[in-house]
Amino acid sequence: MNSDNDHRFHHHRRSRLRAALTAGALGTVLLVGGCGAAGDNASDAGAGSNDLKASAEKGVVDEQYAPEGAAASAAAGDKAEDGKQREKAPKPGAAGSHVIRTAELLVEVKSAPKAAAAARSAVEASGGLVASENTERIDDRHESSNLVLRVPQDSYQEVLRKLAGSGKLLSRSSNAKDVTEQVVDVESRIATQRASVKRVRELMDKAEKITDVVALEGELSSRQADLESLLAQQSSLKDRTSLATITLELTEPDAPRKAGEDDDPGFLDALGGGWDAFVTMFRWIAVAIGASAPFLVTAALLLVLWRVLRARRTARTAPAAPKPEQETTPAP
Repeated sequence: MNSDNDHRFHHHRRSRLRAALTAGALGTVLLVGGCGAAGDNASDAGAGSNDLKASAEKGVVDEQYAPEGAAASAAAGDKAEDGKQREKAPKPGAAGSHVIRTAELLVEVKSAPKAAAAARSAVEASGGLVASENTERIDDRHESSNLVLRVPQDSYQEVLRKLAGSGKLLSRSSNAKDVTEQVVDVESRIATQRASVKRVRELMDKAEKITDVVALEGELSSRQADLESLLAQQSSLKDRTSLATITLELTEPDAPRKAGEDDDPGFLDALGGGWDAFVTMFRWIAVAIGASAPFLVTAALLLVLWRVLRARRTARTAPAAPKPEQETTPAP
């Protein structure tokens, strides 16, 4: 009786232990399976993210290599680069102002050639140059000169004062135009255009299709032309802001006077003026006669020839005069 109870007790104990072991094993399997599934899901998610990233990068590259995409990408890059350059560009007045100065002088001098030589010497001594010079002879005794002078900005006022004091100043005008903002803007656009040209060349190096290369070559040519135009504007602005322009016109007085001569005209002045007028009139008459002499001689010859021909024609067409009849005397 007691042995049967012991046997049942041990059998029940073994059954509970076996059930506990089975439940523990099942839990371990489920736990391992759940971790593996989570890892697989994470791996799948990471792979999907990498695929999306690769697809996006491929799409960007394809868009850059496409003709329209290359132009759009380059244009967007130009806007971004232009914004950066404008932020980096110095404010007007930070690096000094840029001013274009011009002046025009009309001066009456005793001798235009001597005054022109003095003006050239003053300009060359200041480090400037003579851009153009034109000397014209008005008559036998008077000349006039027109000079375009380029003077450094530092010596502009001093040279202008010397030129104005070289004779009797008849008129003077000057102008100053501040182009600092224009200079800064052109410099910023040049930097942007250079970066744009560089970016298009990099795209050409990566391009594989012929159509892409042709499209990018056209875009590169257009941007290089724009860059050259901007460089020309920069050179012109630099030349006009570094050298001021002075236009000097030199004239001689119409009637030169001797030292101490009275301003009011006298008898001798009137006599001299009348004689000059007489000589001038006689000269014009002689010129007129000389110019018309060939025509007068030709007309005289034609008139003589016409009279001779008319006389001959009249002699031929005139009727013969009747002969007078002899008178007969009657016979005695």
